[in-house]
Amino acid sequence: MLDNMKKALDSFSNKDVSFADIRLEDRSGTFFLVTNGALRTFNRSSTAGSVARALVGECWGTASSSMPLKGKGYLELLEKAAKRAKACSKYSRREIDLSGTEGIEKTIWQKVKEDPSNVSAEEKIELVMALDKAQKIDEKIVSSNSVYQDSRRIYRLVNTVGAKLEWDESRVRVMTQAVAREGGNLQIDYDIEDGTAGYELARNVNPEELGSEAAKGAIELLSAEKPPSGKLTTVIDGNIAGLIAHEVCGHASEADEVVKGRSFLTGLVGKEIGTELVSMVDDGTLKGPMGSLPFDSEGTPSSRNPIIENGVFKGYLHTLETAVLMGVQPTGNGRAQDYNRRISARMTNTFFDKGDWKDEEIIADTKDGLYIIKGTSGMEDVVGGGVQATALKGYIIKNGEKTQLVRRLSIAGNVLELLKTVDAVGNTLVFNGGNCGKGEEDFIPVSSGGPHMRVELTVGGG
Repeated sequence: MLDNMKKALDSFSNKDVSFADIRLEDRSGTFFLVTNGALRTFNRSSTAGSVARALVGECWGTASSSMPLKGKGYLELLEKAAKRAKACSKYSRREIDLSGTEGIEKTIWQKVKEDPSNVSAEEKIELVMALDKAQKIDEKIVSSNSVYQDSRRIYRLVNTVGAKLEWDESRVRVMTQAVAREGGNLQIDYDIEDGTAGYELARNVNPEELGSEAAKGAIELLSAEKPPSGKLTTVIDGNIAGLIAHEVCGHASEADEVVKGRSFLTGLVGKEIGTELVSMVDDGTLKGPMGSLPFDSEGTPSSRNPIIENGVFKGYLHTLETAVLMGVQPTGNGRAQDYNRRISARMTNTFFDKGDWKDEEIIADTKDGLYIIKGTSGMEDVVGGGVQATALKGYIIKNGEKTQLVRRLSIAGNVLELLKTVDAVGNTLVFNGGNCGKGEEDFIPVSSGGPHMRVELTVGGG
């Protein structure tokens, strides 16, 4: 298959096209959802497709197919892509030269201990049923939800600078969500285990512990108080730190936003934007988190990319195109949701890096404040630099100790202001996986994370 793609590319000739590539994707996976002891969803999926891209001037043309292709089919895709790029190229303002792109020949198959496709559906259902049953610890639990999901994505890619690549990405996720009610008071809690792994990740999950902890958390929130409001000293856990890193610093570091003049981080390379305790990284090479991958959708190897280093902004996340436009090296962040979607600059595993404090030391050192944990959602303002997020719960800190549990917090701030208030950073990193969209589309697997951090934030909610 890879040889057929390469032969088609070698026989393709179009003097107007300066760069072209072909990518084949083959995806499979299973998804199980159990709600209140009943199996609500059992889905086994399998999709495949190919896409060809051609570059003329600064214009890309693409053509895709979900049909199985041979050499002639790939050649026809290339010709369609070239024709579309040529039609748009009369509006080109410049030439994008990708001839300096490294052409790598490599095969990388992910090493998993147990292939999820070799595990029966019955065994996976038993796991989800056990997770769901474990949440029924009290009559106050009125709804229980449990999920198991696995996926494998196989990629093959060739391009005109000599790349010949094939690799795969396997991911597994296990999740529980419990809903507790007392009168008109309704509260939820959740727990998730996920990552780039095989079924061994699910085998390491204790369903009784994961399910019951979510249920206990939901019940405890029934007696939680409303949080204080205003600008407060907060200690945020790694989940919230990752949410802030991802939503604004991460999206605003995607170089396609910068070349469009849409990022508040435009022109800030080399500038101090936080205290010296603040370092932030995007790293697709990490072993384990959901956003890890050997190559991006353009065949560029993943890499560790410092975004902020000791408070100084260091650089952006690049595709092949944005790297050329900005005169730097590509970073392995050109990603697409699938073969039928555009490639753009995207995050992988994005996180604030760890510091020297122990988590408990940060809380003990805080006289009065709020300890915020478990993020639920976030929203970015890439242009203005604002961040708004919600958290499931937290604790009031009095004289260095956690006291009253509080619920449903909203947090907000301006990144260039809040990062200059960070005065303590923990020494333990945590990661949380998910699917990230570019605006309201193009969802890809990513991970965000960080350590405990002390920072000034505007808080409200309840």
